[in-house]
Amino acid sequence: MKQDLFQYLKQKRYPGRGILLGRSPDGENGVIAYFIMGRSANSRNRVLEETNDGARTKAYDESKMEDPSLIIYNAVAKLGDGRTVVSNGDQTDSVRSAAAAGWTAQQALAARRFEPDDPNWTPRITGVLSPDGSYMLSIIRALDGDPSCCCRAYFEYENPPAGAGQFICTYQDDGSPLPSFTGEPLYVNLPQTGPQELAEALWDSLNEDNRVSVYAAFVNLSTREMKAFIVNGNYLKEAAEKAAAEAESAADNASAAADGPAPAAEETVDG
Repeated sequence: MKQDLFQYLKQKRYPGRGILLGRSPDGENGVIAYFIMGRSANSRNRVLEETNDGARTKAYDESKMEDPSLIIYNAVAKLGDGRTVVSNGDQTDSVRSAAAAGWTAQQALAARRFEPDDPNWTPRITGVLSPDGSYMLSIIRALDGDPSCCCRAYFEYENPPAGAGQFICTYQDDGSPLPSFTGEPLYVNLPQTGPQELAEALWDSLNEDNRVSVYAAFVNLSTREMKAFIVNGNYLKEAAEKAAAEAESAADNASAAADGPAPAAEETVDG
């Protein structure tokens, strides 16, 4: 049974990073969405930006970036065979390199493990959208938090229905250590008709304290045209602070004008 993804996310304080793949309500577009969240200052110091073939993460303030190893990467990339890959780490490049050599995404991911961030062992999640609208989702995680056992799961969806999708994320919710997502990807409704509508709906569903960025794209299955939209929390905060400063300045100017010019000093003559 399909779930309401947005209600699901509203109940989660920290699902981490998430991938949604599906098909638009009219059946004409493959749908890709990816979001990032962060609890540390370093994780929150990020934005998503479009590239020539997808999107990548980058530092919002380069001077404050500490360790970029697990947080700066290509998140979305087009492959030479018409597929598009999305992931939460540098396995995007692994899949792209494998595709160039004629290998499958599964072959590329077989050489990868979960992230080495003891004690969380953050799962690597990956999705691949094919030109015909079919797609694959994968998760690589430590079994029950045990790093000695690496579990790799792949879920393939052929001829998926319109107006629906599958969603996977890194964590079940907040915790210490963070509990990895388990089970099959969620089967969810996908009523949005464009990337902006979807990105904004996802953004509004994520925890306000921890959300960082959201990317959404619609890929026309006939023309391969990709239309994307990004919401970046750091840019929204910057714009809000600028607007507030401008409003305060305008109020100060209006108050000064209302008070009128200062009275001229009375001239006295000694005599």
